[in-house]
Amino acid sequence: MSRSSYLLRRAIQALAALFVIATLLFFLFRLGLPDPTTALVAEGLNPEQREMVRRSFGLDQPLWRQYLIFLQNAVQGDFGFSFHYRAPVAGIIWERLANTMVLMVTAIVIAYLIGVPLGAWLSWRRGTRTDTSGIILGLMFRSAPMFWTGMMAILVFGVFLGLMPTSGMRTLPYSADGFFDKIFTVDFLVHLIMPALVVALYYLGSPLLIMRNTMLEVYGEDFIEMARAKGLSERRILYNHAARNALLPVVTQLAVTIGLAAGGQVVVEVVFSWPGLGREILQAVRTSDFPLAQASFLVMAAFVITLNLLVDILYTTLDPRVGFK
Repeated sequence: MSRSSYLLRRAIQALAALFVIATLLFFLFRLGLPDPTTALVAEGLNPEQREMVRRSFGLDQPLWRQYLIFLQNAVQGDFGFSFHYRAPVAGIIWERLANTMVLMVTAIVIAYLIGVPLGAWLSWRRGTRTDTSGIILGLMFRSAPMFWTGMMAILVFGVFLGLMPTSGMRTLPYSADGFFDKIFTVDFLVHLIMPALVVALYYLGSPLLIMRNTMLEVYGEDFIEMARAKGLSERRILYNHAARNALLPVVTQLAVTIGLAAGGQVVVEVVFSWPGLGREILQAVRTSDFPLAQASFLVMAAFVITLNLLVDILYTTLDPRVGFK
């Protein structure tokens, strides 16, 4: 199969997955959540007034018609009107998604920048106390729930030592002309450090252990023995030859980590009161704001599916031996 045919097939699969997810989200939220008019209208309104509110949001239409309208609008990037905020859903989502992306990308970059070289170094020190200590620490942070680690970090560094802010992404009150003006400040970076490190420590174990174990397998390959026969130093063999060939499973794990991080952000955002998409989803479910909830889940799913597609393409680029099947 040619590269173009492979990319076309993967794109069609991604679109089909998005269609299935959008359909499930629409019916699950419509059939599973309470009547949203309870959150839309004040107490004491008569049935005629409640019906007027339902008509204004299109809730009086048959379910199949609401579904078709939802699909048509979603293709155009129009996710409807938030019941809770009384504002277009798209604007709310993009603002919250940007906040989530900053936190998630920072945490994953930290985890992989530390985990990959540290895993390679531990494989070089295999069987030593350093190797054992590194494995124990990686497993310990991976096993500890993020909400517990986050609360401990707040308690120690925020309450007892007073070194870090305990909530939010900026010190209130503040004014910003735009998104970049909001994040490119020292105050924002100080608020970002603690939640980003909590997430990074949780996902640090995956690249560390996968890189270490893969490196140990690569050490037994013939090209490593050839490099040693040529008289190359162990450090050069470690990073220039073994590490390069051990990166493929780490790249594959990166897609899984991104997917897990996208869903796991809810816990961290709630603990640190980070105004991200995960925290907004929880709020939308509580208020039966299903236009905002279903659109948030759909955007998050599209983000994960797109990144998985890019990782598949990157995998075939890193290893030409992988065919387009």
